[in-house]
Amino acid sequence: MNYRPRLVLAGLSGGAGKTILSLGICRALAAAGLRVRPFKKGPDYIDAAWLGLAAGRDATNLDPFLLPPQRIPSLFLEKSADCDISIIEGNRGIFDGMDVAGSCSTAALARALAAPVVLILDATKMTRTAAAIVAGVAAFEPGLTLAGVVLNRTAGPRHRDILREAIESLAGVPVLGMLPKISVNPIPERHMGLVSNREQGAVDPILDGIAAVIRDTVDLDRLLAIARAAPAMAEALPPVRPAPWGDGERPVIGVVRDAALWFYYPENLEALERAGARLVTVSILNDTPWPELDGLYLGGGFPETHVQAIAANAAVRNRVRALSADGLPIYAECGGFMYLCQGLDIEGTVYPMAGVFPVTTTLCARPQGLGYSVARVERENPYHPVGTVLRGHEFHYSKCQAALGSCSGGGPGLPGAASFALVMERGVGMLAGLDGLVAGNTFAAYTHIHADGAPHWAVNFVAAALARRAAPG
Repeated sequence: MNYRPRLVLAGLSGGAGKTILSLGICRALAAAGLRVRPFKKGPDYIDAAWLGLAAGRDATNLDPFLLPPQRIPSLFLEKSADCDISIIEGNRGIFDGMDVAGSCSTAALARALAAPVVLILDATKMTRTAAAIVAGVAAFEPGLTLAGVVLNRTAGPRHRDILREAIESLAGVPVLGMLPKISVNPIPERHMGLVSNREQGAVDPILDGIAAVIRDTVDLDRLLAIARAAPAMAEALPPVRPAPWGDGERPVIGVVRDAALWFYYPENLEALERAGARLVTVSILNDTPWPELDGLYLGGGFPETHVQAIAANAAVRNRVRALSADGLPIYAECGGFMYLCQGLDIEGTVYPMAGVFPVTTTLCARPQGLGYSVARVERENPYHPVGTVLRGHEFHYSKCQAALGSCSGGGPGLPGAASFALVMERGVGMLAGLDGLVAGNTFAAYTHIHADGAPHWAVNFVAAALARRAAPG
């Protein structure tokens, strides 16, 4: 049995205050000397990055849709080892899932981890009704342990006194904290959610300020006691993984990690390393020389916010295009795909990109793809076997548009040798329900995947890199 102090922080909806509470608790406990491991329910990269900064340890995404059910507890146990407490931030409303049964919800994750739940409730213009809401949450689904509530946006001492008395006497759930109304969001927001930590200056004062509010308004000792009272967890089956890398020189895979592209699940990078890759960090924003590469991984991010620097860096754009044409294995997701296009159209100005694929992307005011996706692999490519069903997610404000020219077998209006490998069974993709452009050994998709949900991916990527290294010349 495994003893793992843990808490799930959940809300009634998005915007309830989960992230501020999670960041403040992580930062305050870490500042007190505790080893804090943060987790984020769902596929979100940005909240996870902020949680990692707050706790001083990388956050791990726990997503019941992307990951096999047995992988959720095993990944949690793996990542929470040697830590004093794990803080798991939920997403959306606590019972909101894929369907009316609430599958893949925050509540379902809490049950899978046998974790106590603390509910954050926006108490704006509410008193006794808050008790009815808390009582309803506590009784709504069997197997959920609602251990406490933190009230957000409380108005003053009288408001707080009535809320506490009503909830504790009528709902029987302890009130663990009461946050005041905060007039200015300490973490600015933009179209893709919270502004990334890579763009937000002076993150430590921001996080320290949030922690100070939490220390003043939340009973951290009671939170710790609840987390430590969580039941021990049974042993989980370890994931099926390839044999450890043996002797021999590892193939070198470059990973673009800069202010433009930085969306990577840590487990994806770990999977590449376990499969035998040696990862090196490269950038598309400056002309720093790259080492000799056997593969290249371009994750998601915000190329639109650094489009002028990307467009000005013709040397790297030409380098990537030449590497692709020469057969280098290249894998790109979302923002990385945008970089591999001919251009990025922002309000009528088209900025040149790497030009690997004969398409452009256009930045839009509203999301063009948002949510979980399911794609079936229909065409040969180095990374995903034909017939495989990929579970992923997409979140992009850009849309893909085929370049001018007639269709040449690759897809709707798509000229040249590139073709689509994925047929979307759920989600939007690039064009006409298709995703996953392939040109030689280059693959790009709007769809993000998690390595633990597609265990073949890292092995195949490294195999392609090894073949590239062994190729003559």
